Amino acid sequence: MAEQRDLPFTRKNWTLAAAGLASILIGYVCLRIPPAEGFLSLTLAPVLLVAGYCVLIPLAILARDQTEESD
Repeated sequence: MAEQRDLPFTRKNWTLAAAGLASILIGYVCLRIPPAEGFLSLTLAPVLLVAGYCVLIPLAILARDQTEESD
């Protein structure tokens, strides 16, 4: 019989990944909103993009549940 393996990503990982993708998507949408010198495209969009690419996506990949370490 085949042994059952748990997937390495849990609901927490998928939620963080979805939040990262949403942050990136909203960041790119904010870049398109005129005027180019406005708050959304000049300040908010880069913050959302950096948060998505450099914080949320890596956190989604690296996050683990504490219960798995008790093996």
